[in-house]
Amino acid sequence: GNKVPLDLPMLNEAEYRGKKVQLNKPKRGGGKKFYVYVRNPETNKIKKIEFGDTTGLQVKINDPVARKSFAARHKCAEKNDKMTAGYWSCRVPRFAKSVGLQVDNPSSFW
Repeated sequence: GNKVPLDLPMLNEAEYRGKKVQLNKPKRGGGKKFYVYVRNPETNKIKKIEFGDTTGLQVKINDPVARKSFAARHKCAEKNDKMTAGYWSCRVPRFAKSVGLQVDNPSSFW
């Protein structure tokens, strides 16, 4: 089988409304700026979470000041629930490639 590096979250596939989707991998699109599929640990059901604004604000992931104030404003350090949009908003820089963004420092929060 395929070996998965230990530092990566499990990127497994699941069925969502009859189509194959990748879990825990945010993508651009949906009703908001981004969306991601996650499995609810309690019900084992797949949930689609949409996040990001629709007002055309830029995602300033390479501006350290903007990142810092975003992380503080959204209390990113306290967000640990994968079932919430805030969790994913705080982690967009880690998934910059899959959502079509260039990022200088992908490891951190905003």
